[in-house]
Amino acid sequence: MKKIFPLLLIVGGGLLILFSVWRIWQADQLQKSAIQEAKEKLTSPIQKQEYSQEGELATVDFQADQGDVIGILKIPSLDRELPIIAGVEEEDLERGVGHYTGTSYPGQESQVVLSGHRDTVFRQFGELEIGDSFIVEMPYGSFEYTIQDSEIVPEDDLTVINPDDYQEEMLTVTTCYPFHYIGNAPDRYILYAAPVKDEE
Repeated sequence: MKKIFPLLLIVGGGLLILFSVWRIWQADQLQKSAIQEAKEKLTSPIQKQEYSQEGELATVDFQADQGDVIGILKIPSLDRELPIIAGVEEEDLERGVGHYTGTSYPGQESQVVLSGHRDTVFRQFGELEIGDSFIVEMPYGSFEYTIQDSEIVPEDDLTVINPDDYQEEMLTVTTCYPFHYIGNAPDRYILYAAPVKDEE
């Protein structure tokens, strides 16, 4: 029995590693499919025509159903392009970065909230620094933001998601923390990014 127990630990550990590798591979495949769909939507002549005439009004009227691929999040400092999915259910986050339902879309001058898993789309999230950029590409335009601040909050602290508190646009990007925690992480890592103003 004493010899079997260490063997079981080794086998169990190996299976856990294999499962983690498989999960990352599966997520990568789902994300590749979603990013391809996003690129097709963003370059579609129909989409461009739909939003070209009344860009400001179209931004306000933009709607999406949960699970829709709605755009692309670019992180230049990490050389990443990630699909944005409407919703933050598990099936949404497996495919890409989730847009939190009930928060604004880029250009609506309120809080935009995006969330992603720390072990898939945001694997290098801890490398981001103040001053780094996010670029959000939507069917109606491209929006650049600069990281201004960060904080760590408990996982059940939902005060960081409150569009009614924002009179100006702010992109809030969240993921689980600590980054290398095994199991369900107890905290959330939050980055706040402000829009880059056009020079007049």
